[in-house]
Amino acid sequence: MQGLGGAIVLPLTLTILSSAVPADKRGLALGAWGGISGLAVAFGPLVGGAVVSGMSFGMFGSVFLPAQFFQTVQHYTPLGSGLRILPWTAMPMLVAPVAGALSDRIGGHRLIGAGLALQAAGLAWIAALQTPTVAYADLIAPFTLSGIGMGLFFAPVANVVLSAVRPDQEGQASGANNAIRELGGVLGVAVLASVFAHYGGYRTGQTSTDGMIPAVYLGAAIVALGSLAALAIGRRRPGAVAAEPALELSA
Repeated sequence: MQGLGGAIVLPLTLTILSSAVPADKRGLALGAWGGISGLAVAFGPLVGGAVVSGMSFGMFGSVFLPAQFFQTVQHYTPLGSGLRILPWTAMPMLVAPVAGALSDRIGGHRLIGAGLALQAAGLAWIAALQTPTVAYADLIAPFTLSGIGMGLFFAPVANVVLSAVRPDQEGQASGANNAIRELGGVLGVAVLASVFAHYGGYRTGQTSTDGMIPAVYLGAAIVALGSLAALAIGRRRPGAVAAEPALELSA
């Protein structure tokens, strides 16, 4: 029921924002929306970790591979793990509002491409540093870089999607955007978990690291391809959407 409720509500938030805000200020509004979404991303693992710690069962495999690493290899509690990934997960809350405002000026596709490139670099950096005994201080910079990249992606992608359709199609576009994002998350977890299981496992700290390194490198490669695709999209010409109804009528 929670999934059904979320599937109904989340696309509607974008549609309502789009219809309530002028087109030239849409990026700023969607930036605020992305910042609030980032707040959920940041505090979900943290609050979940606190609850899990109190109930004495693991948050095993529910958020990120680094979160699993901190718990299963370095033996931190779920709450401790959630705190340690905050440099990554809290950044979208700070970056998304700025990215949303900038997307109206310089084009969302550029910000999306830059954000995905930063996230790919951060993931590759994490993989390169990964050992069973890696110091947490060494991971703060790549975590932060990945978080900045995530924040640059959140708001502009919604703005690009909604700007590419007519007003009467915004509800459909928002729903499709949400569905594709959720599908990508599911497939991402499945693929990376399969790579992790193929090359390593949870038997020892070393086998866990052996599985995590190729999985994170693969994630970096996929995100880098997404960056190239975003930069190749280009910015849609002003008035192109508005001209479509006239073209349809003349046909």
